[in-house]
Amino acid sequence: MNLDAVRTFVAIADAGRFQRAADDLSITQQAVSKRVTALERDLGVRLFIRTPQGVRLTVDGQAFLPHARALLLAAERAADSVRPGRRALRVDVINRRIAPARLLRAFHSAHPEGELDVVTNLLDADSAIAAVLSGTIDATFRALTMPTRELPEGIESARVLDDRLQLLTGPGHPLAGAGAVTPAELARYKIWMPGIVPGTEWAAYYDELSAEFGLTIDTIGPNFGSDALLEAIAGSSTLATFVGEEDPLVGPAHHDLRRIEVRDPTPVYPHSLVWLGDNPHPALAMLRDHLRSTRPDRSDAAIWTPTWARERHPGRRASRV
Repeated sequence: MNLDAVRTFVAIADAGRFQRAADDLSITQQAVSKRVTALERDLGVRLFIRTPQGVRLTVDGQAFLPHARALLLAAERAADSVRPGRRALRVDVINRRIAPARLLRAFHSAHPEGELDVVTNLLDADSAIAAVLSGTIDATFRALTMPTRELPEGIESARVLDDRLQLLTGPGHPLAGAGAVTPAELARYKIWMPGIVPGTEWAAYYDELSAEFGLTIDTIGPNFGSDALLEAIAGSSTLATFVGEEDPLVGPAHHDLRRIEVRDPTPVYPHSLVWLGDNPHPALAMLRDHLRSTRPDRSDAAIWTPTWARERHPGRRASRV
């Protein structure tokens, strides 16, 4: 099976659009289409259905996706087992369009001499921590819902970014003209967050956020990727969504999307770097130094984090970045 074709399939599934996947892979959209066509021919099934909003997986595509991710991870481990010399630092992020990916881009810009391999194949924190333990990846950016003392032996973590949530609306939403809103005021509106997977750390975060402030967070509906979400928000007078202050948004200017600050308190999403304490990779130490030196100040009292991010336990294996 052609691994480039499998990698392209996973990139499209994550991005929701052929062109976006082409941008992520640094190839042309024509090359993306050819790889998918060849893979569908080899498998004898159709993997995607094109829609005006992008593409969505067929039933066969949904069945193939977890195996495709596992195949790519196995291929990476096989290559690492025989790769001579210094290898790239492999760091996991949930996807390439959230704040940790921006942190990695800034790190690479500051240290262009080092090779960096960004992995996006892992769904939840447990899978990511297991990959750190096995050596499949060197580090991962995750929100940790368990006390630090309950992390596996040898695993270390450090909080590296508290990303402030903002409300994102289209121009026709009742809150579109607001300079800022409070969580209490948002209780009257529906927050649409398609794609939240039960059992993940981000599901735990939004579950507690909605319970704390009486929010209605709707996860119903297929996830066609960020482009489709932005288009739906732009055209709706009832739907809004949450985005991180550090999350880049790319969309047509005519969408006229509005970012609105959430205050009193400001919910923040707690990103931590997780790594194996005895990992000797020199670039890992450089990454930790970079994150420590560039971490913004989020020490003000007017923020909200879930209880599992506030808990402190004696004997915890916390670490400075």
